Amino acid sequence: MALWGGRFSETPADAVFALSRSVHFDWRLAPYDLRSSLAHLAVLQSSGLLEDSVAEPIRGALNELISEVAAGRFVANETDEDVHSALERGLTEKLGAIGGSLRAGRSRNDQVATDLRLYAIDHMIEVAQQILALQSALIAKASEYGDAPAPGFTHLQHAQPVLFGHEIAKHVQGFSRDLDRIHDWLDRALVSPLGSGALAGSSLPLSPEVTAKNLGFTSSAANSIDGVSDRDFVAEALFTLSMVGIHLSRIGEEWCIWATTEFGWAKVADAYSTGSSIMPQKKNPDMAELARGKAGRLVGNLTGVLTMLKGLPFAYNRDLQEDKEPLFDSIDTVLLVLPAVTGMVATTDFDREKMALAAPLGFSLATEIADYLVQAKVPFAHAHEAAGKCVAMCEASGRQLHQLTDEEFASIHPSLKGDVRDVLTVHGALESRTTVGGTSPSSFKQQIKESTAITAAYSKEFTDKAKAFSEMMGA
Repeated sequence: MALWGGRFSETPADAVFALSRSVHFDWRLAPYDLRSSLAHLAVLQSSGLLEDSVAEPIRGALNELISEVAAGRFVANETDEDVHSALERGLTEKLGAIGGSLRAGRSRNDQVATDLRLYAIDHMIEVAQQILALQSALIAKASEYGDAPAPGFTHLQHAQPVLFGHEIAKHVQGFSRDLDRIHDWLDRALVSPLGSGALAGSSLPLSPEVTAKNLGFTSSAANSIDGVSDRDFVAEALFTLSMVGIHLSRIGEEWCIWATTEFGWAKVADAYSTGSSIMPQKKNPDMAELARGKAGRLVGNLTGVLTMLKGLPFAYNRDLQEDKEPLFDSIDTVLLVLPAVTGMVATTDFDREKMALAAPLGFSLATEIADYLVQAKVPFAHAHEAAGKCVAMCEASGRQLHQLTDEEFASIHPSLKGDVRDVLTVHGALESRTTVGGTSPSSFKQQIKESTAITAAYSKEFTDKAKAFSEMMGA
């Protein structure tokens, strides 16, 4: 039964109902709708708008529906327009006409805004916990290879030697920023729209601030029009999920490269690989490729919602029905990809010997010559030019930098002495990068120590938040 048909003489045309109907995707809001209904019922009862003789049967029926929805015994049917009408149908089937009493003082406008916030909060906390699991896997893998030299790359070309653990650990930093974003997002998302009504609040003696506290929000909407029309929290969540996807995509791209025959660095575990239906020898890093591919979907969902939101006038508009499916899809996608990538990272083995042999290739130690000259008080511009000439001489003669003679070094720059060879080693290059965030063993150990502490702190925070939210939902 429609919640709005009193002034209409005709029922909606089939095409109108089909276009308007949202229960096939918004049904997942049912647990949150029922919990917000309990909070709304408490205010209606405490304010005297509903007698105990009416409120208590409704409370009992809502609790029955919570169990039935969770068990799949109560579901939406083909005549339900949305999750709200489906659940009101459930109440009226149990209680008769008094089941409609709960609608007093609220609109589907503030109802759905509240439900969607609760859903988003619940699932963004879950996303954070899955990110933390991946961070732990990355920290463990980085620590495992914290003593393994490898070439570092810019422009996909050999640049300077790095510890391979340092290369892996960079991903921890990206996901830490994602956790920061979720942490900050929660502060803005924890504002309750319930009590805003259709757009103007209510003339009934409701207490939105009490309802907000009951539902675990930190405040109620300061402006009722904004309360029902604001979807910044959806757009921000989609941006954060897109960034998570982009960070996952970077991991995917690197794993794909490292697993090629040309590189041969990564041995991806069989459990996280797939084969070919025609080529029996193939072992494909499909989890890495799927992580890379899903990022486009996440960015697309963000773009779709931002485009839908731009220019919406005044209060609620039906365009906002389009906020849910992109959010649901992005959350589902990220929660699908994160465990697979976590497992892939944790179970991949890397070839230390190949990485070490590749570390000095491509004249990756040329910067050491420039730094040597700077230590000799040569302006860096001149030092850079001299190092470049050393490279050019080696390329012309098919040699490596350390194979140049003392006379050749001196011919390039008088400050280049034979002892420059002492710095033309991978070990020396790594040991010298002792600045904060650098790739030296000492800097790397400090980086891992700090990352481990940050991850532990966020793990406690999001575990506590998940527990609090679960308790609120079970209240």
